[in-house]
Amino acid sequence: MSDTIQFELVSPEEKLVSAPVHMAVIPGEEGEFGVLAGHSSLVASLQPGVVALYDEPQGEPRKIFIAGGFADVSAAQCTVLAEEAVLVSDLDQAKIEQKIADLNEDLGIAEEAADKARIEKRLNLFKAKLSAVTGHLVT
Repeated sequence: MSDTIQFELVSPEEKLVSAPVHMAVIPGEEGEFGVLAGHSSLVASLQPGVVALYDEPQGEPRKIFIAGGFADVSAAQCTVLAEEAVLVSDLDQAKIEQKIADLNEDLGIAEEAADKARIEKRLNLFKAKLSAVTGHLVT
Protein backbone atom coordinates (compact mmCIF):
# COMPACT_ATOMS: atom_id res chain seq x y z
CA MET A 1 0.00 0.00 0.00
CA SER A 2 1.25 3.47 -0.89
CA ASP A 3 1.99 5.92 1.91
CA THR A 4 0.42 8.80 -0.08
CA ILE A 5 -3.12 9.78 -0.90
CA GLN A 6 -4.23 11.63 -4.03
CA PHE A 7 -5.41 15.09 -2.93
CA GLU A 8 -7.57 17.42 -5.00
CA LEU A 9 -8.63 20.92 -3.95
CA VAL A 10 -11.13 22.65 -6.19
CA SER A 11 -12.66 26.12 -5.85
CA PRO A 12 -15.26 27.67 -8.17
CA GLU A 13 -12.43 29.50 -9.96
CA GLU A 14 -9.84 26.75 -10.40
CA LYS A 15 -8.30 23.46 -9.33
CA LEU A 16 -5.63 24.59 -6.86
CA VAL A 17 -4.09 21.22 -6.02
CA SER A 18 -3.99 17.84 -7.70
CA ALA A 19 -1.10 15.87 -6.21
CA PRO A 20 -0.21 12.96 -3.98
CA VAL A 21 0.38 13.97 -0.34
CA HIS A 22 1.48 12.10 2.74
CA MET A 23 -1.23 13.69 4.89
CA ALA A 24 -3.89 16.39 4.67
CA VAL A 25 -5.29 18.17 7.74
CA ILE A 26 -8.73 19.61 7.03
CA PRO A 27 -10.96 22.03 9.03
CA GLY A 28 -14.17 20.03 9.47
CA GLU A 29 -17.34 21.47 11.01
CA GLU A 30 -16.81 19.12 13.98
CA GLY A 31 -13.09 19.95 14.25
CA GLU A 32 -9.90 19.37 12.31
CA PHE A 33 -9.23 15.88 10.97
CA GLY A 34 -6.24 14.28 9.31
CA VAL A 35 -6.39 12.13 6.20
CA LEU A 36 -3.76 9.49 5.42
CA ALA A 37 -3.68 6.69 2.85
CA GLY A 38 -6.19 3.99 3.76
CA HIS A 39 -8.59 6.42 5.50
CA SER A 40 -12.18 5.29 5.95
CA SER A 41 -14.63 6.73 3.44
CA LEU A 42 -16.53 9.81 4.56
CA VAL A 43 -18.11 13.03 3.40
CA ALA A 44 -17.63 16.02 5.71
CA SER A 45 -18.87 19.59 5.82
CA LEU A 46 -16.00 22.06 6.23
CA GLN A 47 -15.71 25.35 8.09
CA PRO A 48 -13.50 28.30 7.19
CA GLY A 49 -9.89 27.51 8.07
CA VAL A 50 -6.58 26.18 6.82
CA VAL A 51 -5.98 22.98 4.87
CA ALA A 52 -2.44 21.79 5.62
CA LEU A 53 -0.82 19.46 3.08
CA TYR A 54 2.21 17.44 4.12
CA ASP A 55 4.35 16.08 1.28
CA GLU A 56 6.73 14.44 3.79
CA PRO A 57 5.87 13.00 7.22
CA GLN A 58 8.09 15.52 9.07
CA GLY A 59 8.08 18.36 6.51
CA GLU A 60 6.53 21.81 6.62
CA PRO A 61 2.99 21.84 5.24
CA ARG A 62 1.63 23.83 2.32
CA LYS A 63 -1.20 25.91 3.78
CA ILE A 64 -4.33 26.90 1.91
CA PHE A 65 -7.16 28.95 3.41
CA ILE A 66 -10.65 27.74 2.53
CA ALA A 67 -13.93 29.53 3.23
CA GLY A 68 -15.83 26.29 3.89
CA GLY A 69 -17.09 23.56 1.60
CA PHE A 70 -17.11 19.76 1.58
CA ALA A 71 -14.55 16.95 1.68
CA ASP A 72 -15.03 13.56 0.04
CA VAL A 73 -12.55 11.04 1.44
CA SER A 74 -11.80 7.47 0.39
CA ALA A 75 -8.88 5.12 1.06
CA ALA A 76 -6.98 6.38 -1.99
CA GLN A 77 -8.24 9.93 -2.57
CA CYS A 78 -9.35 13.10 -0.77
CA THR A 79 -11.25 15.78 -2.68
CA VAL A 80 -12.04 19.16 -1.13
CA LEU A 81 -14.67 21.29 -2.84
CA ALA A 82 -14.09 24.75 -1.37
CA GLU A 83 -16.35 27.81 -1.56
CA GLU A 84 -13.19 29.93 -1.81
CA ALA A 85 -9.52 28.94 -1.61
CA VAL A 86 -6.30 30.94 -1.47
CA LEU A 87 -2.75 30.20 -0.42
CA VAL A 88 -2.16 31.51 3.09
CA SER A 89 1.03 33.16 1.82
CA ASP A 90 -1.09 35.23 -0.59
CA LEU A 91 -3.30 36.69 2.16
CA ASP A 92 -2.55 40.35 3.03
CA GLN A 93 -2.81 40.89 6.80
CA ALA A 94 -3.21 44.70 6.56
CA LYS A 95 -6.05 44.43 4.03
CA ILE A 96 -7.80 41.80 6.13
CA GLU A 97 -7.50 43.92 9.28
CA GLN A 98 -8.92 46.94 7.41
CA LYS A 99 -11.83 44.83 6.10
CA ILE A 100 -12.57 43.64 9.66
CA ALA A 101 -12.61 47.26 10.86
CA ASP A 102 -14.94 48.25 8.01
CA LEU A 103 -17.29 45.34 8.71
CA ASN A 104 -17.36 46.15 12.44
CA GLU A 105 -18.36 49.71 11.51
CA ASP A 106 -21.05 48.40 9.14
CA LEU A 107 -22.32 46.10 11.88
CA GLY A 108 -22.62 49.06 14.25
CA ILE A 109 -24.91 50.96 11.88
CA ALA A 110 -26.94 48.02 10.51
CA GLU A 111 -30.53 48.03 11.69
CA GLU A 112 -32.17 45.03 10.03
CA ALA A 113 -31.56 41.56 11.48
CA ALA A 114 -30.89 40.15 8.00
CA ASP A 115 -28.24 42.83 7.35
CA LYS A 116 -26.59 42.13 10.71
CA ALA A 117 -26.53 38.38 10.01
CA ARG A 118 -24.99 38.92 6.55
CA ILE A 119 -22.32 41.26 7.96
CA GLU A 120 -21.53 38.91 10.87
CA LYS A 121 -21.07 36.02 8.43
CA ARG A 122 -18.56 38.07 6.37
CA LEU A 123 -16.88 39.29 9.58
CA ASN A 124 -16.38 35.70 10.77
CA LEU A 125 -14.87 34.77 7.40
CA PHE A 126 -12.35 37.63 7.57
CA LYS A 127 -11.51 36.76 11.19
CA ALA A 128 -10.79 33.20 10.02
CA LYS A 129 -8.51 34.61 7.29
CA LEU A 130 -6.69 36.74 9.89
CA SER A 131 -6.28 33.66 12.11
CA ALA A 132 -4.78 31.80 9.12
CA VAL A 133 -2.25 34.60 8.53
CA THR A 134 -1.25 35.18 12.15
CA GLY A 135 -1.48 31.60 13.39
CA HIS A 136 -3.54 32.82 16.37
CA LEU A 137 -7.26 32.49 17.03
CA VAL A 138 -9.04 35.79 16.29
CA THR A 139 -12.39 36.28 18.00
